[in-house]
Amino acid sequence: MKMRVFLSVVLWAWVLTVGAKNVDARFDGKKITNDIFWNTAEGMPLYSQGGGIFRYPDPDTGQLRYYWYGVRYAEAARYREDPSVTYPACTFESVTCYSSEDLINWHYEGDVLTREEVDRYGRAGWVGRMGVAYLEEWNQYVLVVQHDNGVLFALSRTPNGRFIWHRRITMEKIIGTPNTGDQTVFVDEDTRKPYLIYSYGRGRNRIYVSEIGIRDGQVDLLDCTQIFKGAGREGNCLFKYRGRYYMCASNLYGWDSSFAYYMVANDIRGPYEPINDMKIMPGCTEDYAHVTQTGFFYTVRGSRKETVVYCGDRWAEFAGNGWGYNHWCPVSFDGEEPYFNSLQSWYLDVETGEWHVAEDNNYVKNGSFEADRRSIPCPAKPVQDYLLGWTTEIIEGNKVAVGSPDSPILNYENSEADRKTVIGEKSLFIGDKTRFRRRIYQTITSTPYVSLPDGHYTLTARLKNSEGLDRLEMYVESEGKRFSCRIKEETPEWRTIEIRRVKVRGGKVEIGFYVEGVADAWARIDDVVLKRSR
Repeated sequence: MKMRVFLSVVLWAWVLTVGAKNVDARFDGKKITNDIFWNTAEGMPLYSQGGGIFRYPDPDTGQLRYYWYGVRYAEAARYREDPSVTYPACTFESVTCYSSEDLINWHYEGDVLTREEVDRYGRAGWVGRMGVAYLEEWNQYVLVVQHDNGVLFALSRTPNGRFIWHRRITMEKIIGTPNTGDQTVFVDEDTRKPYLIYSYGRGRNRIYVSEIGIRDGQVDLLDCTQIFKGAGREGNCLFKYRGRYYMCASNLYGWDSSFAYYMVANDIRGPYEPINDMKIMPGCTEDYAHVTQTGFFYTVRGSRKETVVYCGDRWAEFAGNGWGYNHWCPVSFDGEEPYFNSLQSWYLDVETGEWHVAEDNNYVKNGSFEADRRSIPCPAKPVQDYLLGWTTEIIEGNKVAVGSPDSPILNYENSEADRKTVIGEKSLFIGDKTRFRRRIYQTITSTPYVSLPDGHYTLTARLKNSEGLDRLEMYVESEGKRFSCRIKEETPEWRTIEIRRVKVRGGKVEIGFYVEGVADAWARIDDVVLKRSR
């Protein structure tokens, strides 16, 4: 009997393993990996920020290809060379164009808008937030880009050709401010009409939709419809899913990450619901939408499924990992309600529209503590006395309280030297001015769209700590079983700690850190990763 049970278990494990391999085989070479610098298919650095993806015919073959436009900033290359240094400015170099057949493997097409071209009538400061639309009437492509306090239109005969200055307009007569607060280009694939999605230049508390077209022999915005008036928003972008329009934006946090907000309408010009309000997209609250702002979306209409891809931006002052990083996550739907799937590694098949979590995905949310870019507790917007994605239990010691001089700080600002080893500007800080006992933990569960598969996992983290700690422990708990790693000595330099072969079952696991210490003793944690063991 025991032998029969044993063989059944072995057979079932084999079925699961082979099944997983078969699933991953279908997505071979189609992986999207976040939290790393991206390269082209040829292995060259990929620089594309604040743009969008559009599908146009290849001028040589006539076959439809994906074209991705964005900005290369000088600081992006510097940041890539040395991520220990961040830059508060952004110096425009060019608008880049990349092409792909699968949204995974990208090829550099060239710089389609140059520094020389944007400076044709005087040196421009800010250049960014752009997209490309096809003008059927002229059989040309127009690049629409923010250009200082105005909007620049540049034209090209091909989607990957050099774009030439056409005209620059002020938005003063249209919305009352010379500039758009934030903008993206949206092309409705059903009508083939292009639109500019943008906000009011001051306060960004209004959002507008304008069709892009030809008027009086010039490229222009043909109309203007206000679709939102409420709280300040930025990162304005639109996507269409199953015939409905989703207007999305981020909070007005000044290049910091944010919840992803949305409202929905049956017509691109509205009315959008909730009227003059926006809902927070479920799934984005544990790590501020994978530590991003809303950048743009792309809807993949496959043979089996329609999948919306969220393409988030990270900018210069983000809490770690700004310039040069791209972060794409799949969006699921509960009826008409979008759900943000924060994934570090996943597969996408553009032919079928199907997506699948990769076997090396990190299931920890805000594991590098980058979503909390300010010192926590924080009295500034947003007021925050907790770490996103984590629960802090004060067993002994001072309470966490905004404005209290005795409140323990929950995160630490990494030095440039720290960032030679760990990721981002912040790390978890566990310490107090008095004797303390503290537990910081995160419960990871299956969601309606992403399961936490049964199996063995490895938990790793970076750590450094002072003397004076009576207990310093990293642990994992699953189905009543506890696995732990205890550090007994002072660790003045960053080291990696790990717990291997953790058995997870039932779609739920708790990871965390338990620390006891005397006054002014401390531990710092960073780069927490929970991945399936191979």
